[in-house]
Amino acid sequence: MRERRLGAIAIMIAAVAVFSFMDGLLKLLAAHYPPMQVAALRGATSLPFTLLPVLLRGRLQDLKPRRWPMHLLRGLLSVLVLGGFIYAVRVLSLANAYAVFLSAPLIVAALSVPLLRERPSASGLSTFGTLAALIGATAYAVSGIAVRVLTRSDTTVSVVFWTVGLMTVFSGTIAAPGWVPIEHDHYKWLLGLGMLAALGQYLLTEAFRSAPPSVVSPFEYTALLWGVAIDRVVWHVLPSTRVCFGGGIVILSGLYLIWHQRRQFGEESAREPWQPAAEKGRMLRHSSTVAVVARKQEEDSP
Repeated sequence: MRERRLGAIAIMIAAVAVFSFMDGLLKLLAAHYPPMQVAALRGATSLPFTLLPVLLRGRLQDLKPRRWPMHLLRGLLSVLVLGGFIYAVRVLSLANAYAVFLSAPLIVAALSVPLLRERPSASGLSTFGTLAALIGATAYAVSGIAVRVLTRSDTTVSVVFWTVGLMTVFSGTIAAPGWVPIEHDHYKWLLGLGMLAALGQYLLTEAFRSAPPSVVSPFEYTALLWGVAIDRVVWHVLPSTRVCFGGGIVILSGLYLIWHQRRQFGEESAREPWQPAAEKGRMLRHSSTVAVVARKQEEDSP
């Protein structure tokens, strides 16, 4: 159990690094195209890289969706996540957008309990950029919980493909009336965007599959460090004191969640820990009786 969770944490850290560089490309594209068009381009460019490994292995059956309502929900949430975030990075620095968007791990951890009694204060919503980032963060938090449900019945590639595919269709439909022709020099950005998006999405889904959201989500705060570095190198800006202070609060909150999870680990291992089932990727609780296992399988069936 512990080795599996450590592996999931490592996957999450790698996913955050990949997505941070992708976000840099999104910011570059957002300066030339509407946010929803950028979201549609992000999805359309990553789909070929998602499908290629499936086609090479002859595993098209892995794309079969088992929980259509959850896939549709994630597709709609992804439009809010990407649309809100792209608008945020269009008007804010990466570090500023991350400082708001990184509230998502805290919301994920709270929802996965599930018990959410307090929400972020609206006093800091001084611009539409921060409001867009907060909307995206909340949508991402709910989407993270949906991933946990979907991966009990659907394969990782199915979750990735249908989420990205539906998001592309929805955002492309919204962007169609005001579509801006793609400049020739920007195609190299789109190629890099597709590769990074496909890799990051796969790593993210695997991280949520391998451990509960409250374990892996706190490590998303490492994006703030990447955001500061990319802002400094590409746009020659540094975050304000307020952003550093807010980011510090997020990081400390994440560290507290890690400590709290370690404290609970001993109690969980003494009871009945969750383990991945060999069949269909479901999560089954160990039990001394066949009847309990059978009942759990029926409850988890799509």
